[in-house]
Amino acid sequence: MDGNTEYGRKKFKRSRSHFADRITADGKESGWPVEAGRYRLVVSRACPWASRVLISRRLLGLEDALSLAVTDPIQDDRSWRFTLDPGDRDPVLGIRFLHEAYDARETDYPGGVSVPAIVDVPTGKLVTNDYQQITLDLATEWTALHREGAPDLYPEALRGEIDEVMDGVYREVNNGVYRAGFATTQEEYEGAYADVFHRLDLLTERLAGQRYLVGDTITEADIRLFTTLVRFDAVYHGHFKCNREKLAENPVLWAYVRDLYQTPGFGDTVDFDHIKRHYYAVHTGINPTSIVPAGPDLSGWTEPHGRESLGGRPFGDGTPPGPVPEDERVPEGHRPVP
Repeated sequence: MDGNTEYGRKKFKRSRSHFADRITADGKESGWPVEAGRYRLVVSRACPWASRVLISRRLLGLEDALSLAVTDPIQDDRSWRFTLDPGDRDPVLGIRFLHEAYDARETDYPGGVSVPAIVDVPTGKLVTNDYQQITLDLATEWTALHREGAPDLYPEALRGEIDEVMDGVYREVNNGVYRAGFATTQEEYEGAYADVFHRLDLLTERLAGQRYLVGDTITEADIRLFTTLVRFDAVYHGHFKCNREKLAENPVLWAYVRDLYQTPGFGDTVDFDHIKRHYYAVHTGINPTSIVPAGPDLSGWTEPHGRESLGGRPFGDGTPPGPVPEDERVPEGHRPVP
């Protein structure tokens, strides 16, 4: 499944990443040095954890340095599939299923096959599936390959505050919606539900008077919150029963997430078709019919948000990313456009 998850009759638990190697600037400790063209990023556009990396890669301008493979949003018991590519095979790695890269790294690996995943192209081996660390390393270890004008997504002077904010967002929002959605008892569900909206209330208060979560520019904290919020009304409100209110009914968070969606590097990575088809078709324990809802109406995502009045500089001293590469554009009809 997406991220690293354990489902079943026992209490929902998100597993720690089994393959937590780091790709670092010199590679001395990890054995994996930053090197343009050496690695391939494998994502599902449906997965919020993988979407973090898609956004970071776009904002930092790493498209040419770190190639991209996008899987089918519907995986089967053989793992994530490359059925969107000719011949149902990734054209660079030459594999049909992501598990093949995991098997190349560790024979008979017993855990789940998750995205995001970074694969070493020369050997075909998985390097890392550490969704918590990958984006931090893109921001701090891959700097030699950043585009000119790339923003500082993890500024050193603000890291303590960013980490604190991200911790609460992870526990009660990013992971909280999953805890609610996969709860197997009423008590477990209600506890997770309360956590989700407790944190969303705190975030509402925080964002009522400032444009971004930490400082006056976009940081890693905003990326991590965005990927859950952008899925909220489409899947988490109904499918995961986080239904106290829709995001569109919260004026502050709705304006905040639209502001980010309309910022280059965010909305142009979002594929609502993949998101809905994955959650409603794969999670048959929650939705046994696999019927994908026709709604919600997506037209509001492109409406004015008014957050400019709070000030802030989206890219700090940098500039917006360039156009999306032609072969990475979200298909027409999969997201609203102005």
